[in-house]
Amino acid sequence: MITEKVRHAMNEQITHELESFYVYLSMAAYFHAQNLDGMAHWMRCQAHEEMIHAMKFYDHILDRGGRVTLADIKQIKTTWEKPLEPWQDAYEHEKFITGKIIDLAKICRAENDYTSEPLLAWFLNEQIEEEKNTDKVCRDLATVENSKEGILMLDRELAARVFTAGSPLDPAAYNLVA
Repeated sequence: MITEKVRHAMNEQITHELESFYVYLSMAAYFHAQNLDGMAHWMRCQAHEEMIHAMKFYDHILDRGGRVTLADIKQIKTTWEKPLEPWQDAYEHEKFITGKIIDLAKICRAENDYTSEPLLAWFLNEQIEEEKNTDKVCRDLATVENSKEGILMLDRELAARVFTAGSPLDPAAYNLVA
């Protein structure tokens, strides 16, 4: 059985993951409007992945006899001046999420909730990848600066992202996220 403190913290994390979904979907819309469909594709894949993250916590709470309580998500940024800015925001957002996962791990440890450790270990490793990926694109965009050719080359590279998971609402998709 999940403790009330852990259940509450995991419900908060669901909200953060759904906000992440919303953040990345907003960035995808921005990139589509800029005719940078490769970057938009990458962001749409990321949004899908964030929904799966939310559902991992959702099902963990249910599997442990807890009740999922969904909260309002915050209004997020929808416009940027240049392509580098949403990537910088994505990187900062991933660092924020890493901090929230660490906070959640501390709560679980304080509550002697050892059954959540595999889930949290997975998320902590995932956050290393999330930060690395967004930081790399930031560095790549900083390298090409305002070169339209460089931005288009990077856009084509990001269009190659493959996301094999099915519906984010299907638990079978959770194991396909690497």
